[in-house]
Amino acid sequence: MAGQRRTAAAIRCAAGLGLAAALLASGCASPKASDTTARDIRRTLDGRAAAVLGHDRSAYLAALDPEAAKLRATQSREFQNLADIPLESWEYRLGDVRRQGKRAVAQAELLYRIAGYDTAPVTASRTLELGERDGRWYVTAERAGRGGAQQLWQQGDVQVVRGGRSLVLGVGQDPVRLRALAATADRAVPAVSDAWPSKWAGRVVVLAPASLDAMGALLGAAAAGYRGIAAVTTGETGAPGTAPADRVIVNPQAYAVLGAFGQDIVLTHETTHVATRAHTSAATPMWLSEGFADWVAYRGTGSTAGRIAPELQRAVRLGDVPATLPDDKDFGFAGDADRLARAYEGGWLACELISARWGEERLAAFYRAVGEGKHRAGAVEKAMSDVLGTTPEEFTVRWREYLRERLGG
Repeated sequence: MAGQRRTAAAIRCAAGLGLAAALLASGCASPKASDTTARDIRRTLDGRAAAVLGHDRSAYLAALDPEAAKLRATQSREFQNLADIPLESWEYRLGDVRRQGKRAVAQAELLYRIAGYDTAPVTASRTLELGERDGRWYVTAERAGRGGAQQLWQQGDVQVVRGGRSLVLGVGQDPVRLRALAATADRAVPAVSDAWPSKWAGRVVVLAPASLDAMGALLGAAAAGYRGIAAVTTGETGAPGTAPADRVIVNPQAYAVLGAFGQDIVLTHETTHVATRAHTSAATPMWLSEGFADWVAYRGTGSTAGRIAPELQRAVRLGDVPATLPDDKDFGFAGDADRLARAYEGGWLACELISARWGEERLAAFYRAVGEGKHRAGAVEKAMSDVLGTTPEEFTVRWREYLRERLGG
């Protein structure tokens, strides 16, 4: 197999099927570019960033290969699509650069912030191909980097609606729908702040793409996996006390079929993820992060347990009480829909139990304590001991009894 891979790589190099493939292929890889080359490419990207912030279309296009007509047309449209987004910052951080003669491939991170909403930048990986002309480097191609996703302005003209506590960015949407989305997000923010005592931005950015497929492109994932999901929140868990800029991305098809109550629940749930991000880490199990978000969303609505947890109620009444709290794998969108529903419902009831037995302040303190862990192992155990004075085994027994109490009647 190794020999076959080397042969295939050599064929790709000889055929010239793309600079990036040629530079990365085994047997024809180019060495890292010199510091001078990296400096000159960085100068090109810095000029491009300044052009975005300065709304200077000519300067933005000046960074592109003068002979790359298709690229220039595409980039011109994207620049125009960005026009109404209130950007506070836009910069490129240059990573690995590979050069082959007068051509190079650069890995970079695009970091940008929206004024008044982002306390930290959104980061998007980019792969750029460049060519040198008369001592200057020009971009000849650009795409998402490995694991990267499409950006909203690459999908069309971005419509901007400012709410009191929200900013809604949409593509191909009815302005009336975008204003309604902003109004719902504006209600979600104070509801979350009332339930979550820790400091957070108190604002939310919502993206409304034109279709389910467009939503998938923004997530860098297959759209089919999100068909029945009304909205998701982007953002990576990291060290406690730090929070990236999150985006709530709405599935226009699934969200539209919900009534006003359902839409309120969805956006309050997702906004909770934004608020708690700084205290959510790799140590936080999904039953806690998703359960807490549902607990906040349903808090004060007066909804019955049976209405909120119909699948789990059905199981409990059939005598099928879960033996353990939901596992992370139970929350996979691509799995069984009923199991997914029971996982969310079980997480919600676990958080409701903590609230009912220990109080709302202890529930929030427990969430923060778990998130302080660097690893999953031992984090829940320690937080339960320190904050709730119990053990996971004792808590599971209480939780199973609570399921029977709340759902068995």
